[in-house]
Amino acid sequence: MILEIADFRIHPGQNAAFEAAIEKGLASVISKAKGARSFSVNRGIESADRYVLQITWDTLEDHTVGFRQSEAFNEWRAIVGPFFAGPPTVEHFELVTQST
Repeated sequence: MILEIADFRIHPGQNAAFEAAIEKGLASVISKAKGARSFSVNRGIESADRYVLQITWDTLEDHTVGFRQSEAFNEWRAIVGPFFAGPPTVEHFELVTQST
């Protein structure tokens, strides 16, 4: 499993609209992507315009090739992209250890 973490800021005052849009995008696009297993979204407390999206993928290629190079990625960005105040930072992680 691979964990994708996308860290982004949205335009101030757009929280409610953005949260509705990201829920729509996760339900209609991400949840149908090959290899996407789970996701969560967290909003910053100190910085209310900052969000962190975590998506668990079966493989790195499921995200970087299968999703990012598909029409589904364009659909996703059309839903959430207009809210971004700048490009998101996206990184991938492998599990080292976890609680039981």
